Amino acid sequence: MDNISGILRYDEQAMMRLRSIYRQFGYEQYRMSRFEEYGLYSENKAFLASGDIITFTGAGGKLMALRPDVTLSIVKNTKDNTETRKLYYNENVYRPDGREFKEQMQVGLECIGNIDIYSMGEVIMLARRSLLTLGKRTCLDVSHMGFINGLLSSTELSPAQTSELLQRISEKNIPELTAICTKYSLSDTYRDRIIALSSIYGPYTGALSELQRLNINEETDAALRELEDIKSVLQGFGLAEDVNLDFSIVNDLSYYSGVIFQGYIEGVPTKVLSGGRYDKLLRKFGKRCGAVGFAVYLDLLERLAPPRQGTHVDVLLLYTDEADPQDVVNAVREITESGQSVRVTHKDDGTVKYKKLCKM
Repeated sequence: MDNISGILRYDEQAMMRLRSIYRQFGYEQYRMSRFEEYGLYSENKAFLASGDIITFTGAGGKLMALRPDVTLSIVKNTKDNTETRKLYYNENVYRPDGREFKEQMQVGLECIGNIDIYSMGEVIMLARRSLLTLGKRTCLDVSHMGFINGLLSSTELSPAQTSELLQRISEKNIPELTAICTKYSLSDTYRDRIIALSSIYGPYTGALSELQRLNINEETDAALRELEDIKSVLQGFGLAEDVNLDFSIVNDLSYYSGVIFQGYIEGVPTKVLSGGRYDKLLRKFGKRCGAVGFAVYLDLLERLAPPRQGTHVDVLLLYTDEADPQDVVNAVREITESGQSVRVTHKDDGTVKYKKLCKM
């Protein structure tokens, strides 16, 4: 990596490091088209980070879209069988950035098929290793939609009311949570459980002990046992105390059915990694297998890139209009064949750093 660090951009270097990690664990690269039919995204807007999509009319008259997401395309093209596919990708997606759309580089992986405890633990481990590869001070926070849904199922809230409650849980907004529980006539016991759940945060083992006190039904019990089993996998990789539980992390209940997680790097004010188990998305495509995966948003790493220092090239070669082109060619060949880099131009405008200056 040191040999190419002066050639590749910071995000490109990060992509190469991540690809190396995923290949080490048997993940194969998935390549896809830049375009998909618009219907794929319009029917699953709730799964997307943003509902805004760039569309155009294809040659056959179909409404097409520049892809805003990779996972949907992978799920669409996955066969419904017992074979487990382990895939990684590095693709550009097209998403709104303020008032404009931006092409964003995204790296991620998906494990689709027979998803067991090891599979989930491995994906979470790879998410943690991805963060450690990208920054010095990072954290990975894990939640479980099954536990959250188990608590919510003990009430008779409407979908809209549930969505409102989930929003306040994600904000850790205790006064608003209290107000909502009062507004919808929820019991004091339930209010206390929801507040306690949204307040849980810390290293996996300790936070798991806190969660056990909130176990109230079969769904929360199943989620709790799954989290305990995943902990054993993370312990095997030496990462159990390097991952946090945080139940303020919530996602759309119509897509996510189990563990979900987000990753952060110091110096970036928003999450740079997001993932989870999304079996319900596969059910929407009529497929019975399971799936878990995550994406890393490499465009957010731009602010972490160190300022460019040192030399841009070994040799700056300046030539006049009177110089013989063949002499310039010969000089360039001599420099490059000696293993040095060269920038050939008429004038030194001060924008290029170099070790040696040659004039012709």
